[in-house]
Amino acid sequence: MTMNTAVQDVAQRLRDGMARGVLSFPLTSFGEDGSLDLDAYREYLTAQLATAPGAVFPACGTGEFTALDEDEYRQVITTAVEVADGRMPVVAGIGYGYAQALRFARIAEEAGADAALVLPHYLVKAPQDGLVEQVRRIAAGTGLPLIAYQRDHVAFTIDGLRRIAEIPTVIGLKDGHSDLDRLQRLTLNAPDDLLFFNGAATAEVQARAYAAVGVPAYSSAVHAFAPEIAGAFFGALQDGDDETVDTLLRDFYVPLVELRDRVPGYAVSLVKAAARLRGKPVGPVRAPLIDPSPDDLADLEKLLETGLSLVADR
Repeated sequence: MTMNTAVQDVAQRLRDGMARGVLSFPLTSFGEDGSLDLDAYREYLTAQLATAPGAVFPACGTGEFTALDEDEYRQVITTAVEVADGRMPVVAGIGYGYAQALRFARIAEEAGADAALVLPHYLVKAPQDGLVEQVRRIAAGTGLPLIAYQRDHVAFTIDGLRRIAEIPTVIGLKDGHSDLDRLQRLTLNAPDDLLFFNGAATAEVQARAYAAVGVPAYSSAVHAFAPEIAGAFFGALQDGDDETVDTLLRDFYVPLVELRDRVPGYAVSLVKAAARLRGKPVGPVRAPLIDPSPDDLADLEKLLETGLSLVADR
């Protein structure tokens, strides 16, 4: 992989950010009528980025990328770039088929994003040649550095990963499969300068296992509503404080996963509900997601209180 200087700079900024903090995947603020609330989004994002995450990934899965039209997407990415103000890399989500992904990539590039996360394409399964060609075509149409995201029906083989890593603007791979045997094989056979990201749902639960195969950096949905908890966990993990890590996993993160698994879509809905419980101006989710039931919301509120109490003195 031969990167130009600008791409190398973005990759290095991401590498530095990954070493100092969690990766922030902010929510997108909607009004009660479902419309984009840009003022609320700016307020929420300003507070989130004040906690100094390693990088910010607007309009991705947690940010309900698939619920945004192109004009809303432009506003979300532009606002993120303005709020970040160069303090950390801004990596915009792009996706669907390559043609639509390119439209979003060009919008993100015009808005000043530093890189793009290529979310899994829509609907169809494809062979490795097709997965590689998808990334190649996107790369040919934008100057943004790209991070490929493998999850669901997208999974790269060693050969497939080597081929996308040869594309000059591909700088990394985010993994959401949590197949650590497969991931270990990929990390061992990837170029040394390729970035890897833990993209498992509630990534902290598997953070130690991912780190053991060479992937210590992770995205944190918890950061979207409780940066205190996310930051305390990251710090404990970095310091080798197994007692704190185990306590947070046992008493907060694992119960959160169990609550998340009750209803499809709760991986985003619960995060947004937790942010609302904390007074964040994020509003409801958009269909086809649904907000949590009253019983689940009550359980979430108790769990959030527990998590915050565990890190109150840190």
